[in-house]
Amino acid sequence: MGREVRRVPENWKHPKKENGEYIPLLLDFIAASERCDPKHPDYDPHGDDPLPENYMPVWTPEEKTHFQMYETTSEGSPISPVVKTPEELARWLADHKASAFGHESATYEQWLSTIKRGWAPSAVIVNGKLTSGVEAGR
Repeated sequence: MGREVRRVPENWKHPKKENGEYIPLLLDFIAASERCDPKHPDYDPHGDDPLPENYMPVWTPEEKTHFQMYETTSEGSPISPVVKTPEELARWLADHKASAFGHESATYEQWLSTIKRGWAPSAVIVNGKLTSGVEAGR
């Protein structure tokens, strides 16, 4: 849980509720569906079957040409626009002081490192100090 970069099509518009709030979406419907198979090692006989509307759409690799940063403390809501490159995303996040954790933001270099890793935890303790996973992961 924290921050996660997702590959999306150039024209992706994350769905919103009538009040304008984003509808949180989980990342991987296919993997969640596979866990419903009794032969799967993570099978939970008491779990609910996943619903496709709770997940990001499934796109081909060729369709996923752009980048968008998500918070994953909930199921997943965007905290940035859709952009073409990791560098453009890192610049937007740093310039707009996007939340890395709570009200903390991060530098361009910290965001870029997170984008290249693909994700960062919400927060970690470093030398006894609580800090964002984006800042600590550099």
